[in-house]
Amino acid sequence: MKKAVGYLIFIFLAALSALSYQLFIFPNSFAPAGFNGIATMIQHIFGINVGYLSLIFNIPLIIAVFILVNRDFAVNTLVYILTFSGTLIVLERVDLSKFMYQTDTGTSTILGPLVAGILGGGILGVAFMMNCCSGGTELVAALIHKYKPSYDFVWVTFVLNAAVAVISFFVYGFKFEPVILCILYCYSQSVVSDKMLRGNREAIRFEIVTDYPEEISKEVIETLGHSATLINAEGCYTHNKKNMLVCVVNKHQLVQMKQILAKYPDTFANVSTVSYTIGRFRYPRENSSTVS
Repeated sequence: MKKAVGYLIFIFLAALSALSYQLFIFPNSFAPAGFNGIATMIQHIFGINVGYLSLIFNIPLIIAVFILVNRDFAVNTLVYILTFSGTLIVLERVDLSKFMYQTDTGTSTILGPLVAGILGGGILGVAFMMNCCSGGTELVAALIHKYKPSYDFVWVTFVLNAAVAVISFFVYGFKFEPVILCILYCYSQSVVSDKMLRGNREAIRFEIVTDYPEEISKEVIETLGHSATLINAEGCYTHNKKNMLVCVVNKHQLVQMKQILAKYPDTFANVSTVSYTIGRFRYPRENSSTVS
């Protein structure tokens, strides 16, 4: 049942992505990121539907990922790609001209790729969280990571997207606008997908040197719903024995944490941003006496 629900979500995401291409990308004559950007330019020149090209590009990669990397990831991505490609092929026969975002005068052209990038980033973020991807460069990344885990694939993606942007200058009539629109699409997609993957798991880390560890930890547990880790420490200058509390709280609890610390004299804290947390962290604890 869980897998069936997952497949339905992948189908919905892929269909939504295909609709975004029809409404916002194709009418505004620019190429999006990655392999689909290459497919979009081929469609513009030769009239071959992106749906067919997506199958040609992705099926061999999916087979390789299935055999060499992760079967569930490959199957999930296959469901996505089949739906995405099939929807594009079907939509080619549907008149969506009334719903397409396109301006005859060229004004507000940036809104098309901006909306497409935001939608694409949201779709990509959800897909990643569910062990799936939209194909293309993500599949290549999975294969490379299998054999070279330390390899920085960010540069490969950057080079591919930069190549798409440069080539689009020649494909779309020697104009700079398609290049700018491609860059805008890539940026908005990247920002939204990154925010979805990390945003709800970002936090604030406090390292607190204090003579009141019990009092502060009690307030943190009872007021903020989080716990802390107590570490025995020693000052390097005076060699006095100290206590250090390490505590991670939600971003919106920063002010409350500062108010708690202000109550205790001679308490020092340094604050840093935590980009991601793993485990049951986001919500306050139902039982404040529970310590992790």
